[in-house]
Order: sequence, then C-alpha cells, then structure tokens
Amino acid sequence: MTEAVHRRGLRFLRDRWRVLVRLAGWSVLETGQTFLTGYALAQSLDEGFLTGRPGTGLAWLAVAGLGVLVGAYGTARVYGAVAALAEPLRDRLVTRVVARGVREADAGALSGLTQQVEIARDTFAGLVMVSRSFVFTAAGAVVGLVSLDPLLLLVVGPPLAAGLGLFAATLRPLARRQEAFLVADEALADGLAAVCPGLRDITAAGAEERVAAVTRRQVDAERRAACSLARWGVLRVASLALGGRLPIVLLLLCAPWLLAHGVTPGALVGALAYVTQSLLPALRNLIHGLGTSGSRLAVVLRRLTREPSADAALRTDEAPCGTGRPTTGRTNREPSPRAGLCISEALSEAQRPNGEARSEPGPPTHGPSTEAARPTHGPSTEAGRTTLDRPAGAGAAAPRPEPSTRPIGARTPTARPAHPATAPSAPPALSLASVTFAYGPAAAPVIEELDLTVPPGAHLAVVGASGIGKSTLTSLIAGLVEPARGTVRLGGHPVPGPEAAALRVLIPQEAYVFTGTLAENLGHLRPDPVPEAELLAAADAVGLLPLLEALGGPGATVDPAALCAGERQLVALTRAYLSRAPLALLDEATCHLDARAEERAERAFADRPGGTLVVVAHRISSARRADHVLVMDGPRTAYGTHDELLCRSTAYRDLVGGWSPVPSQPALALGDPDRVDAVAGTGLSGDGGHVVAHGPVGQMQVPRDLRHRGSLGGEG
Repeated sequence: MTEAVHRRGLRFLRDRWRVLVRLAGWSVLETGQTFLTGYALAQSLDEGFLTGRPGTGLAWLAVAGLGVLVGAYGTARVYGAVAALAEPLRDRLVTRVVARGVREADAGALSGLTQQVEIARDTFAGLVMVSRSFVFTAAGAVVGLVSLDPLLLLVVGPPLAAGLGLFAATLRPLARRQEAFLVADEALADGLAAVCPGLRDITAAGAEERVAAVTRRQVDAERRAACSLARWGVLRVASLALGGRLPIVLLLLCAPWLLAHGVTPGALVGALAYVTQSLLPALRNLIHGLGTSGSRLAVVLRRLTREPSADAALRTDEAPCGTGRPTTGRTNREPSPRAGLCISEALSEAQRPNGEARSEPGPPTHGPSTEAARPTHGPSTEAGRTTLDRPAGAGAAAPRPEPSTRPIGARTPTARPAHPATAPSAPPALSLASVTFAYGPAAAPVIEELDLTVPPGAHLAVVGASGIGKSTLTSLIAGLVEPARGTVRLGGHPVPGPEAAALRVLIPQEAYVFTGTLAENLGHLRPDPVPEAELLAAADAVGLLPLLEALGGPGATVDPAALCAGERQLVALTRAYLSRAPLALLDEATCHLDARAEERAERAFADRPGGTLVVVAHRISSARRADHVLVMDGPRTAYGTHDELLCRSTAYRDLVGGWSPVPSQPALALGDPDRVDAVAGTGLSGDGGHVVAHGPVGQMQVPRDLRHRGSLGGEG
C-alpha cells in the first residue's frame, strides 16, 4: 500500500512538471534573499563599519533589506504555485472518494469528503512549502558560505549533513510509529464513545469486567504506541541538535583558528547569520513537518486511495474485544460499529454463564417449590427478616404453547415465550440470608441483616421512599454489587456467579436500545434468532405490538433517538420477556408508561410459566397486583400483602396516603423548570392523562401512585 501511494505521488508530480518548474523559479528569489542575509552582513562589516566607512556598511545593509523584499515577492508567488499542486490533488481525491462511495456504498465517504480530503490537501501543501523552503534556503546558505570563505563550509557542512542523514534514517520508522499511534488513538476514542453513553446499561447487565478488559487493552495499546513514538522522537530532536545547533558551537569554538587562517570577522558573523537565521529554522521546519505531518498525510492518503481489496482487508481486522467480527474501514472519529458490537456482546454475555457458546440453549428455569407453604412473617422490628411464599402449586409451569398463527394485531395475552418445565423440589428462585450492605466502611448500612426467600413463580413488589435502598436491593440480587455480610442465591447458585447471572434479567429505569432492527433488539439476550411467531406473541403480551406495527415489523430499523422514553422501555421489557432467565427484576422499568401499559407489562411477566417477578414499584397499583409487598424503611422492613401492610405498617400507609384523588394536570414540556415529563400511553399516542413526578415532595402526584421522596432515578 505504501509503495502504491508513492508511485501515485510521483506520477502526480511528473504530470505537473510545469507547475514544479514555476515553483522552483519563484523559489530562487528566496535563495537570493538567503544569500544576501549573510553575504551583505559580512560585506557591511568588512568593507564598511570595521574600516571606518559607515556609508558603505549601510549600503550593504540596504541591499540585504532589498533582498528581503524580493524574497517576499517570490514567496507570494510560491503560494500560487503550491495551490496549483494542492487543488488538483484535492479534486482527484474527491473524485475517488465519491466514486467509491457510490459504487461500494462506503460508510466513510461522507467523512472522506468533509474531513480527510481537506486534511490531505492542507498537509500536502504544508509539506511542499516546508521541503521547498529547506532546499532553496540551504542552497542559498551553502553558496553564501563558499562565497565568504570555503573554510566556513568545512565547519558547518559536516554536522549539517550528519543531522540530515540521521533524520533521513529515522524518517520511515518514525512514520510507521506515528501511524500506529494514530490508529491506537482512534481505536481508544471509538471504544470510549461507545462505552460512556452506556455506562448505566453496562452496570445493569453486569458487564463491567468485560468492558473494562476491552478498554484496558485499548489504553495499553495506545500507551505502547506512544512510548515507541517518544523513543524515536528523541532521535528527531538529536538530528535537529546535530544539524542545526552544533554548527553554531563549532563556529564559535573554531573562531580563533578561522581568523588565524584568513577568515575575516565579517565572514565569521555572516556564517553565524546563515546558520542561526536560515539553516536552523529551515531544518527545524523540515524535521517537524516531515516527521509529523508527513506520516499524517501518508495515513490519510492510504485510507482515501485504498482499493476494494484493501477495503476487504480493513473489514477483517480483529475487533478490539477479540471477537473477530467484520468492521468497516472508517475514516472519522465517530463511534465505530466495531466498538458498539463489543459493548453489545459484553452486555449480552453478562446474561450468560462464562464460556457458554452462543448457539447453546439458555439455562433451564426453575419452577415452583412443592414444599408446604410456610407461614408468612409479619413486619420485623429488628433485622427485617422476611420470607415470601405462595400456596403450593401456584404458578405451576404451563405446557409450551404452539406458535400463534393469529393475524397481527389480534390480542393473545396467553401466547408467551416458552420455558422448560420445572423440576420438583426446586430451590427458591431467590434467597437472601442476613444480607448487609453499605456504600463505604464508615457509612450507615443501606440494607441490614435482611433475610428474604422468594419461591419460583412468586410476584413481589418492593416499595419505599426514594433513596431507601430499593435499587440497591436489585443490584445485590443481580450481582452488580456484593454484600458486606450475608449471602445471596438465585436458584440455589451463589451471587455473583455465572450460573446465577444466567437465571436473572435486570431491566433498569433507563432502557437500553441500540441501532439495528427491532428483531435484533428484542432477541439480544437470546443465543439464537427468535422465531417471528414467538417474537410477535411476546410483543403482544407486553404491549409492544402497536409500536412494532407502526415501525414496520420486526425487520424495521430502530433509531433509539427517535423513540420516546416509554417506547424504549417497552422494547427493553419485551427483550427481557424473551430472555431465558426465569427471574425478572424490574427496577422502575415502567416509570415512563401509563398505568394501563404498566399493568399489561407486569401481568405478562407475572404470568410467564415458571417465571418469578420482583418489581420496584412506583404506583400503588403495582403493589396491589403483587402477591406480596416488601416495604423498605431502614431497620423497620415490613412484608405482607397489600391489605395486611395497610393494617400493620405505618410506612406503607404513608406511602399509600401519598396518592391524591385530584386529577393530574396537563404535562409540561420536556425540560421545564418543574421537571414534570409526560409519559407514554398504552397505545403510545398520547400521555393518557398521567404524569410522573421527578421533583421533590409537594408536586402533583399521579393518582394511585406511591409517593417517592425525590428523583425517580436517584434511588439507592
């Protein structure tokens, strides 16, 4: 690829030899300016000021000033010649990029037009100016040194040649390392652009270690590239010191010897002027220009002029996460599809046991326990020990229904994704034993000595004031955080652990939807593609079907930014419903749905064969629908049915009392100072007259809503 770029570059310049001749002609004027800079200064001293003839000295200085004016005129004409080289290059690159974009549907064509082509033109013009300036400046200085005294060239010439040789020897390795650093830097930027917007979802899916490993590899790769570039950069500095600064030292050290061998004082001063005012700046510009901009231009030209075969090679580059997925050759700093795939895979893998192949079926689910129902405990005033049971046989697994052949739009709430039948004597779906958790060694425990047993098939609602620890409880169950004391088990498996992770799916308040088809979003947690009949049945059960039809079916492309918060939640809920995990954790996952849409989604999860549901509730209706309610109130944790807790729990009565019979007011616009946002209706066509309050206590609450003392998104 590099040789091909060089050949094309030489052919491009050869075809424009007339422009090069014109460029050289105007540059000769700069050579004259450089020559007069030292020669006129030397003559003004030797023939004028040092001999008592100031008029002659001033005349020579006037000649030097005239040379500056002539050189400036030549430089102005040089810019026109450089433009005659750079603009055709830009036109040729634009033609190539547009042709490839039209012919091959290249995703980087837009970036190539708006960024890369302009970078190539500007960098090429700068390199032409720098290289031309050094060549003609050095020529003028060498001629001037020989004119003053050949001995001066013997002192200045060897270190200058040595510095140029060292720089030339390091130019190719330095360019390769500069390119490696640019590639590593782009890969890291792509990865961070994909990770940062999805941090909450990465945490919710338990994918921190996987994503951190991917990012760590990218950071290490950039660090190694930067260190290698810095080591070779030392040689670049050494070449500048050798070719540009050492001649000054040698001229000063050899001054007595030079004066003794007939070099005049004016010639010695003129030689110093040549080195300090002409050679050193020109060499500095050449080293920095070719060493940095040259490798940058090489990278850009290789990307813009690559052949289709090179495109194919770029698309088979190894993904950062080691998945080997194909990627497109990108030319901009936007988040790459490859980085997004790595994050999606990490989120998906967080739902599976470690090492499980994608083609393997999901883990078996657990059915209801056949043990005799234990008596339900009342509220505990000490450790909050709570056991949740339901009558024996409740929630027994139903036989797997046949795929529905009903027309789209016909409601069939009973058609759901199948779960394997449960085995007798199955362990509890969820159990917590003396669990204590605090957000720091000196912090007060958010959860203290909590015992909780939830059998398979149960439906539990968790309520409490904002910040009391409801989201912390779901994080403990999901294995996103670990308790300071006590144990958490899912289906008998310890949490955290791959077996337990495969048995639960957590849906946070902020729904994760990625760009892709609707079917890809909904089947994200399944190892194999979901049959369309099963997908439509799940969408119908959860309430996504109207949106699915409006978007154009399962194959329609989803733009997350075009969906409202309620629509994104419905997509996330249906995805979780289709997963193999029997335990669903809804951490205010329906806060942007109205009451009817929320009821439909919760009932769908509660009716899943063999499924267990834990809901962090923000409406009183959610607590009413649950088999049992867990009231979190610090050490005064209470548990029971809705009616039992109304009699026994003051905290629960306070929460229920927060419901106001006054009809809700029309919702304000998003981003209003009172922070009251409209929520999606059942059919996603309006707000349904309900609002969700995100402000402090005192603002209007939704009828039949539980009171939350603060932001819905800020729970513990």
